[in-house]
Amino acid sequence: MAIFKQKMLWIGILIVIVVLAVFGLAMMGSVLGTKPQHVPVALVVLDQPVDLSTGDKLAVGEMLKEQLTSNKQLPISWKIVGSEEEARKGLDSRDYYGALVLPADLSAGVASLMGPSPTPATVSIISNDGMNTQAATVVKQGLGQVMKMVSLEMSKSALEQMSQRTDQISVDAATALLTPIQVTEETVHPIGTNNASGNAPGLLTQIMWMGSLVSAMILFLASGSAKKASGRKWSAHLLQPIIGIVLVGAASGFLVWMASGWYGMELTSAVDTWLFLWLGGSAFYLMQSMLLNWIGFPAMAILVLLMFFSMPILNMPQEFLSDTTQNLLYSWTPLRFVAGGLREIMYFGGLKAVSTNAAVLWSIASGCLALLLAAGVKKGKAAAEQSAAV
Repeated sequence: MAIFKQKMLWIGILIVIVVLAVFGLAMMGSVLGTKPQHVPVALVVLDQPVDLSTGDKLAVGEMLKEQLTSNKQLPISWKIVGSEEEARKGLDSRDYYGALVLPADLSAGVASLMGPSPTPATVSIISNDGMNTQAATVVKQGLGQVMKMVSLEMSKSALEQMSQRTDQISVDAATALLTPIQVTEETVHPIGTNNASGNAPGLLTQIMWMGSLVSAMILFLASGSAKKASGRKWSAHLLQPIIGIVLVGAASGFLVWMASGWYGMELTSAVDTWLFLWLGGSAFYLMQSMLLNWIGFPAMAILVLLMFFSMPILNMPQEFLSDTTQNLLYSWTPLRFVAGGLREIMYFGGLKAVSTNAAVLWSIASGCLALLLAAGVKKGKAAAEQSAAV
């Protein structure tokens, strides 16, 4: 058939394959096969050893500490801290995804199981949902399963010792033996309602990127038309960043209002969220405009690919990503600094909680603004030289 002799058909098939390969790499290559590893969790051992009637010493806290830290199957990097207060400070400063607190009466509670008044001990699992819900859930479930196994082992051991001494076990003792170690769970920095299971910062970042990209393209075209119409190339170029930043500010405000008013997203500080989103959107806009002014329309391909490569990792914990993805993409993509800053603002206390993410965005915005203005100077000189030559 004649259609199979057309070069355009085979070129089109090749283009489709290349597009699928590139976007498949962008959307799947960085996240498929990811697994949690070295997730930082605080371990607080407050347990005080007790003396047994046999003359031995029972130190359940130290025993659990040794078991947990030597367990290579847990994807956890334990950080030993001296107090619960220190652990909570670490949770507030986003150092840990969770914490396990072994209380001072842990050994005493286990030892009481063999006595007339059993009092099961209670350990606390604290999950830091605001840092990343997915990682916090992994920590909570993993620690919960480990503590159940430890509790079952201690229940069997205590039951064997008691059966050697008596054939009858009281109701209180039997009840205590069912759960010799009780687990309480606590969530700090909750994500709120309608926050896409904690993925709202990533979603807002993606939408803001697209809004900034459309703004950059519109003003790039408008600036080019204005330069041709008026002949005032520098003034038209200078207005490009000014109008763009104002437009992005309005767009980011509309986005926050839409998320809250239309979809019921819970925002503890809508104003702080808007201000930081404005900063992030401005950094996006200036970078996009700079590339458009220096490269032209081919810059759109770079910017679109950057978005697609960045999207899958915005809501992934860094500890879940491979070393290759962390080094080649996560470490520098500008989208993750906006998503990270929004997470700090939305779940950790507003603008006062923003760390280095804001400084990075200010640096990106300043550098891209300088390069954007330099593009206008270069084009102005080129136009002047061309006119002089004529």
